[in-house]
Amino acid sequence: MFLYNNFFQHITLSFLPKNMKASKQNITTTHSSTKKLKQLATCSKEEMFNALKSSEKGLSQHEAERRILKFGKNIISENKKINPFAVIFDNIKNPLTLMLIVLASISLYMGDLRTASVVGGMTLLSIVLSSVQELRSSKAAEQLSSMVSSTVTVIRLNKEDIPDKIINSFGIKIYEPDLQTVELPIHNIVPGDIVRLSAGDIIPADLRILSAKDLFINQASLTGEAMPVEKFAINEHYEIASMLDAQNICFMGSSIESGTAIGIVCTTGKETYLGSIAKTIESASEPTSFDIGIKKFTWLMLRFMFIMVPFVMLVNGFLKHDWMGAFLFGLSVAVGLAPEMLPMIVTVNLGKGAFALSKQKVIVKKLSAIQNFGAMDVLCTDKTGTLTQDKIILEEHIDMNGKDSDHVLELAYLNSFHQTGLKNLLDLAVLEHSEIEGLARNEFPDKIDEIPFDFNRKRMSVVVGKSDHTHLLITKGAVEEMVKVCTHVEKDGQILPLNENMHNEIFNIVHDYNEDGFRVIAVAYKHIPSTQQAYTVHNESKMILAGFMSFLDPPKDSAHEAIAALQEYGVIVKVLTGDNEIVTKKVCKDVGLNISGIYKGTDIDAMNDDELKIAVENANIFAKLSPDNKARIVTALRHNGHTVGFMGDGINDAPALKLADVGISVDTAVDIAKETADIILLERNLLVLEQGILLGRRVFANIIKYIKMGASSNYGNMFSVLGASAILPFIPMHPIQIVTNNFLYDLSQSTTPTDHVDEELIKQPKQWDIADIKNFMLIVGPTSSVFDYITFGVMIYVFHAWTNEALFQTGWFVESLISQTLIVHIIRTNKIPFFQSTASLPVILMTTTIMCIGVWLPFSPFAKALGLVALPIGYWSILVAMMIGYIFLTQSVKMFYIRKFAKF
Repeated sequence: MFLYNNFFQHITLSFLPKNMKASKQNITTTHSSTKKLKQLATCSKEEMFNALKSSEKGLSQHEAERRILKFGKNIISENKKINPFAVIFDNIKNPLTLMLIVLASISLYMGDLRTASVVGGMTLLSIVLSSVQELRSSKAAEQLSSMVSSTVTVIRLNKEDIPDKIINSFGIKIYEPDLQTVELPIHNIVPGDIVRLSAGDIIPADLRILSAKDLFINQASLTGEAMPVEKFAINEHYEIASMLDAQNICFMGSSIESGTAIGIVCTTGKETYLGSIAKTIESASEPTSFDIGIKKFTWLMLRFMFIMVPFVMLVNGFLKHDWMGAFLFGLSVAVGLAPEMLPMIVTVNLGKGAFALSKQKVIVKKLSAIQNFGAMDVLCTDKTGTLTQDKIILEEHIDMNGKDSDHVLELAYLNSFHQTGLKNLLDLAVLEHSEIEGLARNEFPDKIDEIPFDFNRKRMSVVVGKSDHTHLLITKGAVEEMVKVCTHVEKDGQILPLNENMHNEIFNIVHDYNEDGFRVIAVAYKHIPSTQQAYTVHNESKMILAGFMSFLDPPKDSAHEAIAALQEYGVIVKVLTGDNEIVTKKVCKDVGLNISGIYKGTDIDAMNDDELKIAVENANIFAKLSPDNKARIVTALRHNGHTVGFMGDGINDAPALKLADVGISVDTAVDIAKETADIILLERNLLVLEQGILLGRRVFANIIKYIKMGASSNYGNMFSVLGASAILPFIPMHPIQIVTNNFLYDLSQSTTPTDHVDEELIKQPKQWDIADIKNFMLIVGPTSSVFDYITFGVMIYVFHAWTNEALFQTGWFVESLISQTLIVHIIRTNKIPFFQSTASLPVILMTTTIMCIGVWLPFSPFAKALGLVALPIGYWSILVAMMIGYIFLTQSVKMFYIRKFAKF
C-alpha cells in the first residue's frame, strides 16, 4: 500500500491560464477518451490484438520506440509553468481595474496627485493581492508536476526483424527463448506492451487482463468504493454498462491488493481513464458566481458613468464656457461614481473571513471562495468519509434466528485472530472486539492448521485445539459458498439439518441485510478428532452453519445534525458517490436525508444535457458515478442557476471540484483534490461547513452593504450635480472637493468588514442580484438629492451664496459628507437603525469621526487649500433639522423598497 499511496501523492494535473473558458468538450472528454478503451474491453481477444497490432509475445524494442514517438510518453500531464507577468496582465484586464487605471492616469496627467494616489493605490493593492494568490497556488501545483519514479515489468521480444503485420501467436507460452522481461520506467511503456503485475504494484496504464490469478484491485480513488474488486481475463465478447464495471480492465492509478496478472497496455498518458480526468482539470475554471457578480456590478457602474460623465461635461462646457474646467469636473464626477474602495473592501472582507475560518480549522486557498461558500445553495458531497466514518465496523453478529449471538462473534474472532495471511478490512473490524482476545489465548491457545483464503472458494479456515484435546475447524466466507459446505445449522441450541426451507430462510435473512447496505459473511464450524494433524480444503465439508456477521461503514455521529443544520440554512444536500445505490440509500436514511430520487451513472450517461438539468433538480442521490458523471451533474446544477459546492477527496472528484463554484476538500485527500479545491477542511466534518457558510454569508452581506451604500450615495450626488450644473453660474463643487468628499465617505465605510450582520440576512443563501442593486440605487439614491436641492435653496436664498461660490460649495460639501456618512447606519440594516439593529463599535467610531472631520474642515488649516470657507452659525441648526428629516425620509423609502421588492 505504500507504493499505492506514494504514487497518488505525486500524480499531478496541471492548470492552463485562468482566462481560458472551460468548454463543454472538456467536461465530457471522458466519453471520447473511454470509447476506445470500452471497445478494447468488450471485443474478443483476437480483435483486441489486431486493434493494438500486438500479440502475447509483446513488442520489440524497436517497435516500442516507434510507438513512443507516435503516442508520446506515458505521462498524464506535462508541467506547465505559469508566467508571473501573464498572471498580472490577466488581473489588470478586469473592467473595474482598467477603469480605475484610466482615471488614475488622467488625474496624474492633469496634476491631481491626490486623486491619482488614492485611486492608483487601491487598484495596485487589488492587482498585487490577486496575482500573489494565483502565483502561490500555481507554485504549489508545480511541486506536484512529476509522477513518482516507478518501474513496471514488461515482456519484450529479443528479435528485431518482427514484421509489421499481426503475429497470430495465441496460446504460445510466455516464456520462450525469443522473449525477455525488462524493468522499465512507467513513462516508457506504450500501447501493445505486455506487462506483468503482482500484489503491491500500481497499475501503470489502462490494461486489459490476459491472464489472472486471484486478482483483486483497489480502485477506491476512481470509484469511491473501499472494498477491492476482483478482475478476470475475459477473452470473448461481452457487454458492460459503465467503463468502471469492466471486469477485465485495470485502470491507471489503481493498485493490486492481491494476486497476479499479465495484461496488455490499451491506452497510455492522457488517453487513459485517469488522463481523461486530467483534461478536465487542465481546462480553465469557469467564472464563479462571485466573479460574475463583480463583473456585472462593474459594467453597471460603467454604463452609468458613460451616460453621466459626458452629460455633465457638456452641460458645464456649454454653460460655463470653460471646457478645461468642465473636463476636470467631469473627471471628478467619474471618480465620484467609481467604487475605488471596492477592491480594498472586498479584499479586507474576504481576508477577515479567511482568518476567522482558519480558527475553525478551515484553510482558504482562494479568497473569493468565501463569498461562494455563503452563496452556496446546493452542496454535492461524497458519501464515504463525509457522511460515514470511512471505517468498516462489525455492525451485528447474529444466529440463525437473526438475534445477536456472542457465540458467532467468538468463532469469527478465533478465525481472524489465528489466520496468518493478510488481514482485510473485515478481519480488522472483527478484531476490534478485543474483549474476546482472552478466550482466543486461554481456551484455544493452539493453532493446529490453516486453510488459506482463495478466490475460488471465497472462504478461509483455521483449526484450533480445544482443552478437551479435540480440534475445532472454523470457517468464514461468502454466504453462497459457505452454504455449499454446510449440511447442518445451529438453531435454538440444536443442530438441525440444512433443508430447503432452512436454505430459503438463510437467503431471506441475507437479502434483507443486503438491501440495507450491509456486507454479510457466514460463519461455520466443525469438531474433528485430534488425531488429524494436516488439513486441506476437503475438510471444509459437512459443517455446521452458526450464523452471520454484517459489516458497514457507519454514519458519523455528527452527520445527522449537520444535514439538518444545512437544510435549515437553505442548503440542499445531494450525495454523489461511486459506491452502489443500496449502501448509499441506507446511509442517507440513517443521517436523516430524505430521498427525493436516485439515479445511477448509467442513467446519467444516457441523458442529454437538457434531460440532466431536469434530473438533477428531482433527485438527491447519484450512485455508481464516474468522474465525468460528477462533473456533468455539477455543471447542470450551475446552469440551472444554483451556486454549487462540491466536497470530495479522490482523483475521481477532481473534475467536479474544478467546475464547482466552491470546491471543498480535506487535508487527508490526494494532492490533486487538494490542489483543485478552493477550501480545505482540516477536519472532515459537515458541521465545520455550517460555520463556513454562515461566515461566508456575513462577508457577502458586508460587501453588498458597501456596494449599496456607495452606489446609491454616489448616484444621488451625481443627480444633484446635474441640476446644480444647469442652474448655477459656477461649478457646484471643485474637483478637489469632490475627490476629498468621496475619499472621506469611502473612509467612513472602511470598517464595514467589522460590522454586525442581522441574523435574518444569513438565514438563506444570498447571491449577486444586479437588478436589486440597480433598483436600490435608482430609488434610494435620489432621496439624498432631495436634501441636496434643499441645501441649494438654503445656501442661495437664506445665505445669499449665488454670488459667493466658496460659501455655496462649502455648504454643500459639509451637508453631502454628513448625510452620506450618517446614512450608512440606515442602509446597513433592514430594521430600524439604532433601536432594532446597531452597527459595530468600529463602524460607529469611524462614521462619527468622519462627520466630525466634515464639520471641522471649513475652520481648519486645510480649508483654503480645499476652497472651503467658514459657515454661518445659522447653517448648523438648519443642517441638524435637515439630517433628522433625511433619516426619516430614507428610512421610509427603504421600508417602501422592502415592501415593493420583498428583498433588501
